[in-house]
Amino acid sequence: MVDFQLDDEYRELSDTVREFADEVVAPVSQRHDEEHSFPYEIVAQMGELGLFGLPFPEQYGGMGGDYFALALALEQLGRVDQSIAITLEAGVSLGAMPVYRFGTEKQKETWLPELAAGRALAGFGLTEPEAGSDAGGTKTSARLEDGTDGREWVINGAKEFITNSGTDITRFVTVTAVTGTEQRSDGTSRKEISTIIVPSGTPGFRAEKPYNKVGWNASDTHPLSFKDVRVPEENLLGSRGRGYANFLSILDEGRIAIAALATGAAQGCVDLSVRYAKERHAFGTAIGRHQAIQFKIARMKARAHTARLAYYDAASRMLAGRPFKTEAAIAKMVAGEAAMDNARDATQVFGGYGFINEFTVARHYRDSKILEVGEGTTEVQLMLIARELGL
Repeated sequence: MVDFQLDDEYRELSDTVREFADEVVAPVSQRHDEEHSFPYEIVAQMGELGLFGLPFPEQYGGMGGDYFALALALEQLGRVDQSIAITLEAGVSLGAMPVYRFGTEKQKETWLPELAAGRALAGFGLTEPEAGSDAGGTKTSARLEDGTDGREWVINGAKEFITNSGTDITRFVTVTAVTGTEQRSDGTSRKEISTIIVPSGTPGFRAEKPYNKVGWNASDTHPLSFKDVRVPEENLLGSRGRGYANFLSILDEGRIAIAALATGAAQGCVDLSVRYAKERHAFGTAIGRHQAIQFKIARMKARAHTARLAYYDAASRMLAGRPFKTEAAIAKMVAGEAAMDNARDATQVFGGYGFINEFTVARHYRDSKILEVGEGTTEVQLMLIARELGL
């Protein structure tokens, strides 16, 4: 019989991160959101807790845990501050994980210890102005040329919406680029897409002005430009021509992480609404005694519960080595919609106060929409699910 109860180790981790989120993160979240400032002090403390190293082996400075441990941490952080949660999610699943999954031993030894310790961050350079869900539209190019110290990749192009790409502790961005043309068996051709590590500070590589976003104001997001950027041939990450396929597998895993973050956001809206419904009085009684409010919060609870079960299932399949692409898509879609729907309903429960940015539900309302867009839109998840059904 299936048992979705956490064992002692997972429960202890979840409780520890929950306490950290409530006592350390929550008190400074509003300030960072208002200032659009990156929370370096929180990132450093998360590094000390070992959160950035959760799914990595100890030989690379990690905690020797697994991806589900990361998901549990993201859920607890997502309850109180989605900007903090996405900084961890992107730092691990998009920044460090490609190096761990596809890097050479030298690349792992060079980059992973600092990333796993939270002393450094890395970005995931996939999306472009004309290539988001359709990554086949990638225009950024990389060609091999002879350099002063050997063969070098020369990169030109641009990327959009890249998280953790312009902080003071960003060490590199992994970039997808067209490195040639592949011939298919039917006589047609397609772009050969590879992935290349571009260290911060490389001449010609620039993180442009940060976006003025609707939400996630304390996370770091920039457009990137590459003008005759030269890096050594050995900075190729994984096999040449496998960049797009490798990043798709990274995105499958990342959808579980995003689903966990979204579940946390949905649960945070439940917690805030329950507390407010008990404290706020109208017409001589607490508003939580009115059936309309009770039913609204009950539906919110059901959404958060369903989202949690969905990402637990996808994570369990992943850790067991079973196919999980469809389940990850389901979890991402269900949890993202739960977060957005719960944020809307929580705002309604709070009434006018829900429209004031000092209240956490207002931040969740602004933050949650991107959970239906980033790392694969809801429509992309529906496409993946339909494809699995043979449609």
